[in-house]
Amino acid sequence: MFIQMLYVQMNIENQIKTSGRLPASKRLLISLLYTANQINDQIGETLKPFDISIPQFNVLRILRGQKGKPANLSTIQERMVSKMSNTTRLVDKLILKELVERVICEENRRKVEITITQQGMNLLTKIDPVVDNAEKAITNKLQPDEMEKMTEFLQQLRH
Repeated sequence: MFIQMLYVQMNIENQIKTSGRLPASKRLLISLLYTANQINDQIGETLKPFDISIPQFNVLRILRGQKGKPANLSTIQERMVSKMSNTTRLVDKLILKELVERVICEENRRKVEITITQQGMNLLTKIDPVVDNAEKAITNKLQPDEMEKMTEFLQQLRH
């Protein structure tokens, strides 16, 4: 599997570099998409032993960032890295795993509030160092100043 991934990576990189017909903008976007997918795959593999997906991990981190204050579905959706995720379905799965709780607001019965459970906090405590190591492994070929510059460039593309 690793050899196959390496071959595909080398093949795509060679096609991007050697194809004089592709404009620089297209080569850049292909490279960005390929890199994003590769990073997603690596982080996904890192999370697999914890039986949690990247979007579920993202929801847990958002709720932890609330520091005990509940969040509603729209707040979670706004803060998600991937806006394509079905937030209701993600929260439902996390409820089944007892990692988050859904509470109906007493003042407004239509308002649903979501909080992370202690079990969810405990899971994040286990996951955080593993994900940190994976992120370091992914970025270890770059110097801190290169990472900062690349982050600035990516922000320019988003705005």
